[in-house]
Amino acid sequence: MNKGKRSAAFILLLILVLAGWFSTSQVVRPLAAEATSQYEELQLFTDVLSLVRKSYVEDVGTRDLIYGAINGMLASLDPHSGFMTPDVFREMQIDTRGEFGGLGIEITVKDGILTVVSPIEDTPAYRAGLKAGDQIFKIEDKFTKEMSVMDAVKLMRGPKGTEITISVMREAFEKPKEFTLVRETIKVKSVKARMLENGFGYVRLAQFQERTGDDLRQALKSLRSANEGDLQGLILDLRNNPGGLLDQAVEVADLFLSEGMIVYTEGREKGSQMQFTAHRENTEPFLPMVILINDGSASASEIVAGALKDHKRAIIMGIQSFGKGSVQTIIPLSDSSGLRLTTARYFTPAGTSIQARGITPDIVVKPMELREPDEGAHFREKDLENHFELPESPARSEKPINEGHFSPSEKDREDYQLMRALDLLKGWLILKTIERPAA
Repeated sequence: MNKGKRSAAFILLLILVLAGWFSTSQVVRPLAAEATSQYEELQLFTDVLSLVRKSYVEDVGTRDLIYGAINGMLASLDPHSGFMTPDVFREMQIDTRGEFGGLGIEITVKDGILTVVSPIEDTPAYRAGLKAGDQIFKIEDKFTKEMSVMDAVKLMRGPKGTEITISVMREAFEKPKEFTLVRETIKVKSVKARMLENGFGYVRLAQFQERTGDDLRQALKSLRSANEGDLQGLILDLRNNPGGLLDQAVEVADLFLSEGMIVYTEGREKGSQMQFTAHRENTEPFLPMVILINDGSASASEIVAGALKDHKRAIIMGIQSFGKGSVQTIIPLSDSSGLRLTTARYFTPAGTSIQARGITPDIVVKPMELREPDEGAHFREKDLENHFELPESPARSEKPINEGHFSPSEKDREDYQLMRALDLLKGWLILKTIERPAA
């Protein structure tokens, strides 16, 4: 009996061992097959590298071939991933601090064509009249078709004072137009602020750099001081803001939100799955806000606009934004070069991805040129013969309503979107004073 039990137990153990072996082999075989496939693909790469080194008509350095292969690999992923040689990587690190050499233009690749995301304010590109959506066909004598962003940046940056000619096409042009620009040391002032009218402040964010959040906090403090008290309304201008640092976009949104989600990201790696929330501490006092956006507002500026829109903290005005909803991680490499790799997508608090869509304004206002009306174009009572004049009164003030120490400049008045935003803030305050009639 015991012998029979031992035999049965031995057979059962053997079956379990065999089952385990077969089960393990099912896992090991695919892993081994995958490793073999990767080895064969790498072997193909090394074979081509050896053949080029040995038989190409001219001698080419191994580093140049490796860099070229990496560039080609990253160019096949998306327009925002790229390889940075050591010198380009150093310039990129300077870029985020707000000072670099070049033209002052943010670019991407759209449908295989080098496209302007946004010219940066007060730079050669901005002054020359380049616009968001412009397509760059040539840089000097090089056609840009299938050119990577990093290669284009390398061509356009150069010593201060040197000229460069780029060929640009836009919808309004019948054929590409050449722009000759003089390179400058680009010093981008991230935050600019001023009073528009008594009680109404204006803040322009040109780019999100290392100190944008702190600079904005100081700018708001200065506006309140200039107004000798609290503001009645604020316009935050994100037009032609190409983005920048994610943490600074979060910090800017956090200034105006006391709680809730600001943005969250989703990626393959655990480190790419992040959530950013607002904090009650250091939140700015509530005031009505209008945020201006356009097709040059991208990335970090869309994060701010999306967060404040979803939380109903601000009115978004302008036209559809650019639609860059991905996060790039900068990875230093062993030879002082760098990798700019898209590692995540970001989503607004309501779970909306703006990738290739953009932020939709609450109120669509297209840009247009405002001109002062011709004085003789309107016929009024004062133009009638023998019209009555008001008697002069010492108590009567000739000061127009709402005009005080601050008033919009001539340049401000020509900005139709800005004036619409100001009118909206003033109208909101007036509506608050209207009393509901008794039932």
